[in-house]
Parts: sequence; C-alpha cells; structure tokens
Amino acid sequence: MAAADQPVRKVTIVGGGTAGWMTAAVLSQWLSKVEITLVESDEIGTIGVGEATIPHIRNFLALAGIDALKMISESKASFKLGIEFVNWGADGERYIHGFGKIGRDMLWLHPHQLWLAAKARVPEKVLSFDHYSINCVACHKNKFAFPDTRNRNSPVADMEYAYHFDASLFARYLRSECETRGVKRVEGRINEVIQNPETGFVEKVRLTDGREVEGDLFVDCSGMRALLIGDALGIGYDNWNKWLLCDRAQAVPCASVSPITPYTRSTAKKAGWQWRIPLQHRIGNGYVYSSDLISDEEVAESLLRDLDGEAMADPRPVRFAPGRRLKSWEKNVIAIGLSSGFLEPLESTSIHLIQTGIHRLLAMFPAIGFNRADIDEYNRQARYEYEDVRDFIIAHYKVTRRSGDPFWDHVREMDVPDSLNERFDLFRSSGRFFKHGAAELFAEESWVQVLLGQGFEMHADPVTEFVGDEDLVGFLQDLADTIEEVADGLSDHGELLRQLPSSTPPTEVASSPQVSFKISYDRANAS
Repeated sequence: MAAADQPVRKVTIVGGGTAGWMTAAVLSQWLSKVEITLVESDEIGTIGVGEATIPHIRNFLALAGIDALKMISESKASFKLGIEFVNWGADGERYIHGFGKIGRDMLWLHPHQLWLAAKARVPEKVLSFDHYSINCVACHKNKFAFPDTRNRNSPVADMEYAYHFDASLFARYLRSECETRGVKRVEGRINEVIQNPETGFVEKVRLTDGREVEGDLFVDCSGMRALLIGDALGIGYDNWNKWLLCDRAQAVPCASVSPITPYTRSTAKKAGWQWRIPLQHRIGNGYVYSSDLISDEEVAESLLRDLDGEAMADPRPVRFAPGRRLKSWEKNVIAIGLSSGFLEPLESTSIHLIQTGIHRLLAMFPAIGFNRADIDEYNRQARYEYEDVRDFIIAHYKVTRRSGDPFWDHVREMDVPDSLNERFDLFRSSGRFFKHGAAELFAEESWVQVLLGQGFEMHADPVTEFVGDEDLVGFLQDLADTIEEVADGLSDHGELLRQLPSSTPPTEVASSPQVSFKISYDRANAS
C-alpha cells in the first residue's frame, strides 16, 4: 500500500462484470502511470444490473475510448429512445417517458404548461402528451435517427438516445479492450482481505490458492457481497424498503420478435412490474416484485405467460435490498456498482450509477495518499445522487390510481420522503420544476412525462391564462403535426441496425431529410 506521502501507483479492482470492467476501461484510458489489476472468479456468477441504459452511457463510451459501433456489434445492442409504461397510472393506460426535449417553448412557457391549460379549457382538441415529443412518436412508429444539429429548428436536433445491450457481452467486450491496454486480469476467488493492523487500510487480498494481490487503492466491484467495503471495513447499509417494496426479481430471455422496438417497456403487475428489453438476438424480460406479497412460483408463471417469444431458459432469481451503502469511499476502498447500493432498474439507472461512481473516482483520484476532504466530498456526492434517483423511482409508485392489490394500495397511500413531497407540492401548484443542483440526474422533461403520464393533477402556470384558446390549440397542433411528419421520415429501427457498420466511428447524422418546425414567430409569441 502507498505510504501517506506517496502517489497511488497500483489500483486493484475486486470483481469483474459490468462494474469492474467499466471501471478498468476508464482508468486504463486515462491513468497511464497506474498499474491496474482486476481480480475475478469464473466460479462466481455475475448479476446483470440491467441491459437498458440512459443517454449518459454515450459519455462513458467517449471517456473510456470505446468505439460505439463496435460495442453495438459485440454486445448485440439496439437503440433506446425511452421507456413505455403500461398500466402504471391505471389498468389500460400507457405513456412513454422519452429522452430529449419536448416540443418547443412559447416564450418561457414549456409545452406541458400549454398542454395543461389546453386540457383544462378545450380538452376535446388536445392529443395525449406523447404527441409533442419526437422521441415518443418515433417509439410508437419503431423509427430511429441519430440527432442532427445542423438544423436547430428540426425536432431531430433534439433527439436523444441510449442503448439496450447484453450486459455479459458488454463486459466481455470491455475486458478485451482493457487487456489490450495492459490491464492485468487475475482469475481466482478471494477468501481473505488483509488489512494494516494500525490503519485498517486494505493491503492485499488472498485467493483460495494462496496467491496474494496487493494494491494502493482498491475498487470494490464485488456486487452485493460488498467484500471490501462491507465485510472488511464494516460500512453499513441504509435500506429503503419502506418506500421501495420490491426485493426480488426473476429474469428470463426469450426469442426475438419483429419489430425490434427502440424502447424499453415496463408493465405494472400484481406485486411489482415486468420489464421487456429488445436486443438484436433476443428479448430480455424480468419481473421485479415484493417477495412478501407474491410467491416466487406465481411470479415465474406470470413472467413466462407474458413473454413475446419462446423462453430460452428458466427464470433466474435475484435477491436485492433497495438502498445505499452509508459510505462509498472508506480508507483506501471505493465501492462502485452493487457494492455501493442498488435501486431497482425501473428507470435504467443501475449502469448510470456505476458510470458516475467512476467519473467521481477519476475526478477525485488521490494525488498523494488519501485526503479526508476528497473522501468526504465523494461520499457527499454519492449520497445526493442515490437519494435523487430514489425519489424519482418512488414517484412512479406513489402517483398511481391502481387499486385492489395490497402492493399498489400500500404504495399509493404511503408516506414519501420530504424531498419528494416538496417536488409534488410545486408541481401541483403550477406545473413548475427547478433543479436542486447540477448533479441532479432527471430533468424537467422526465418528471413531467412521468407525472402527467400517471395522472398527477396539477395546475398550469398562471401566465397561460393570457394565451387565447385558439393560440393554445394552434401552437400545440403545429408541434404535433411537425413531429408526426418528421417521425414518418425517419429510418426503421430494425433496418438501421442491420445496416450499421461493425466498427466505423459513428456519424451522428439523421438518415432522412429534415423538416423544419412549422411554428411562425407570431404564433410563438402569441399572448
């Protein structure tokens, strides 16, 4: 281990999988003078933290020096424009939480404010909110395009996307890239963590065959076992199951069907929800649930019954505790991935939380020794981020009109964190949203789509009272018409995937002619 006045020269990553190899990919790209070793065992199965991502994954690929198109080819990836929520507000209802911008503003009034006003005054002339987002309409049509900023007035300029990928293939691809950069992989199972008797710092890990792997800095990617941060250093866990009841999942792949949809689907079920993630070669499915309110057998039957294609395996069970580690960095150990916490994959944040943990590690990488100020700041940011994502996920459960099942009756009536109630109160008053900090993950568009999609009742900004009915309807109709026209001209998602080159750097140019927004200056400034 490095002395107090010596720089970190050896980083040892404990655990592979998505978290371990993502960490190795970034560190090996940027820390050329640091020796990186990753210890993993083929005997220990990895838990796929999710196959769906959010747009920030593209920042990770760039930071790690990963060719996006090669990643798509190697991991059988598809594109993701958003998440479709089925039966969450009430049975028979559905909406899409799409990435990217929603429509265009009228002065400072956002589209959802205008939509709320029009819905209250002329409801018969208002379409569902999905019609005002290019991502949502493209999802409905199974279309896709890379964002094209050459024409800022085009809806395609505001398209955002992420990926669905096979998590095991993704980790395997990252491993191959890392090993070409000099990352050393050690195969073996750890049976002892050796600490300095005076400081408690981890000095090395001992494998079952007696080999020892030293390090100055250890990154705990050992999953829910939390071998270093939990077992060795004794950092406790803040369990959030009073708000997030789900504590188990069963996952199963099934055969692919056409079309390959450019979105994830989440369907509310009796005691939780079911995911559907389309890849090039199969569909990933899973049921996330509360084990206190439904049996494992009933979940397996429901999951298999609702597959789109033939099951390719038996359902695989996963147990988890929703919450976060009280500290993500303690002494010379940083926990990244499931060892630092777990929030169910409802909004595809698991891989994102790995990514931001890596970003923080790189930004606060110890220069000489380990500085308490760096450690405290890392932990402060990690706590804020987990609590921010937690509140957004809780909102999905709280804002529902489902009834008749103990699960949904409980979450509909439960008390929620004060931080979330404050959000609700502001939305209810005027449909307004303000970010509490730069590190906040979900933007106004995300909160608006979920809350409106699930039937949250709110008032429009009072300034909308000064916009006439005709101008309101005309503005919104122009948005919907233009988005519909542009979406019709985009590429079929499945066809585009088949035509992608396997390793050429991506050119983010839309594959169809652009159509400008048809909103006149006069109408945009109507009052």
